[in-house]
Amino acid sequence: MTNFIKNFANDENGAVTVDWVVLTAAVVGLAVAAYGSIQTGSSNLTAATDTTLSGMTVGNVALPTE
Repeated sequence: MTNFIKNFANDENGAVTVDWVVLTAAVVGLAVAAYGSIQTGSSNLTAATDTTLSGMTVGNVALPTE
C-alpha cells in the first residue's frame, strides 16, 4: 500500500491535463472579454455613423460639358 501511495504521488500524467484545462479556460475567458469589448465598440461606431449620415444631404453634381 505504501508503494501505491508513493507511485501515485510521483505520477504527473494528470497534472498535464489540469494544466491544459486551466490554459484552455483562460483562453476562452479572454475571448469572451474581447468579444464583449468589440461588440460594444462596434455598436457605438454604428450608432455614430448612423447619426452622422442621417444629418447629411446629398446635392446634385453638375457634370462638365464639352
